[in-house]
Amino acid sequence: MSSLKQDTTTVWVVQPQLKINAISNYHLDLFSEALALTKALPGTKLIGSTVVKVEKPSPREFFGRGKVEELALVFKSNNIHLVILNGQISPIQQQNLEKKWKVKILDRTALILEIFSERAVTKEGILQVEMAALTYQRSRLVRAWTHLERQRGGLGFVGGPGETQIESDKRAIDNHLVRLRRQLEKIKKTRDLHRKSRAKVPFPIVTLVGYTNAGKSTLFNLLTGAREFSANMLFATLDPKMKSLNLDSNTKVILSDTVGFISDLPTELIAAFRATLEEVLTADLIIHVRDISHENSENQNFEVNKVLKSLGVSDCTPILEIWNKIDLLDPEKRKSVQNIAKRHKTICTISAISSDGISVLIDKIKSKLEPEKFFETLLVPFEFGERKAWLHENGVVVNEFYTDFGFKFDVTWSNRQRAKYYSFVR
Repeated sequence: MSSLKQDTTTVWVVQPQLKINAISNYHLDLFSEALALTKALPGTKLIGSTVVKVEKPSPREFFGRGKVEELALVFKSNNIHLVILNGQISPIQQQNLEKKWKVKILDRTALILEIFSERAVTKEGILQVEMAALTYQRSRLVRAWTHLERQRGGLGFVGGPGETQIESDKRAIDNHLVRLRRQLEKIKKTRDLHRKSRAKVPFPIVTLVGYTNAGKSTLFNLLTGAREFSANMLFATLDPKMKSLNLDSNTKVILSDTVGFISDLPTELIAAFRATLEEVLTADLIIHVRDISHENSENQNFEVNKVLKSLGVSDCTPILEIWNKIDLLDPEKRKSVQNIAKRHKTICTISAISSDGISVLIDKIKSKLEPEKFFETLLVPFEFGERKAWLHENGVVVNEFYTDFGFKFDVTWSNRQRAKYYSFVR
């Protein structure tokens, strides 16, 4: 303990094992995530962790009295400053536990919010996190602190008692939330304009998605030569990044890196999360990066697909599944995984660290971006010159004719290009 810096916060992680999850290993998945999230917190030192069985959560302290007292001794003997309770607890439960344990407590929501606030870089990201934090804070005012139940005096010309401190704090938060929503709305309008501008660009958009810490940013840096921050930690990337990528001398794409997914995302962050991931909807190709070495890779795969479906990703958008981190597998397991992947056109095995399989990945990206095309004839009125320009810029024009009513075009394009054109013209 003496080796710790004075300003280092010592942390203990507590994972409740509720009776409902006792049969499955779901609580263990959450537990391993909580440990990884805690290690990602700056200025902290993880000292220990505990899984606690909970038959029925106590309304006052969540855990039974005996377990509360037992953990209090553990925290005191280890000089713990912060406890991560990886679950959802009520304000009154948190207040009572903090009194008994004499530590600061963060539940799962607060923990993820803390990390998001550290990692957000763009103006939109910072505003989204701030909005989520205020929404969470507002919910914690209810019955959280009894000293706030005192009343303030009114202005004198209004009859009756004044407002409580809680009511005042809620009103202040609500006013701040209104201001944040206005700022975010402006940013959203700007983002929509950028999307429309990108629709005019003749280069396909390839978007990386995946569970947090799957290796998306490492792959992004490898392919584009960028030096974006990447690390073996959860939520190393929060803000979407874009960079051009030359697949060969004739094929250029825009590669986009997105925030990593996670199970049981706090309700307060869902809106911020979705807003960031909306870029996926404009992708010509989605690359789903999986950490195939992770013991819960299948569960993570399920969570990612669930989010993509909830976002409304089009069925006609091709998805390429990348099994990353094969360098972490033992030789026998690696061979088995590679053999499975070879039997599927939509799966590719790679190591973003060693560059193993990257050439095959690039070939698969190119093949996915060359979909089946069909013929169509369009009539573009003279006054819509931007539509004419888009058709030429995207290289879909076969023949062009001048008529009394406008320009007539014979085009050959994919379903994706057609959808992009009509989203642009509308």
